[in-house]
Amino acid sequence: MNKTFKTITMAYLIFTSAVLGMMLYAGIVVTSVTFNTHLYVGAELLTQFQEGQIMTESFLRLSYVVNVLIVFVVLYEGYKFKKFERDTVTKVATFFVLATGLLFSQYYIPDIIAMQAQGEAMTQSTAFLNTHKGSEINSKIFALSLLVLIIQNMRKACK
Repeated sequence: MNKTFKTITMAYLIFTSAVLGMMLYAGIVVTSVTFNTHLYVGAELLTQFQEGQIMTESFLRLSYVVNVLIVFVVLYEGYKFKKFERDTVTKVATFFVLATGLLFSQYYIPDIIAMQAQGEAMTQSTAFLNTHKGSEINSKIFALSLLVLIIQNMRKACK
């Protein structure tokens, strides 16, 4: 591996790891703080619907980073695939990162925003609750797949 490609690989690993950290932080820390604002300000200032709108804005901004990640994954993993340097685990992890990343940014976030735009009652409907649950499951699969992809690339970079 030449020096330039080693640098590209390191940048790729740093960026993919940063996005994984962002996803985990948003899913674990930001959601628990956002949906419990009353614990931090001592009063019920926001409704759950308003807290949900704030949370959605956080995830919308995260989806922009996920879209950039998708481009990087396609370019890097596509190049390595073309050079016949990809094993089955890496190919499967790449597929899941791309599929769940696109579902997150292009399906779930826009769908949730559209439902929120219809008002608070819509966010308590079965359709919204199912979409929200689906987005949670999708995010977990994305994070796990991204972790596998990072580990696979780290193993190959250290050889």
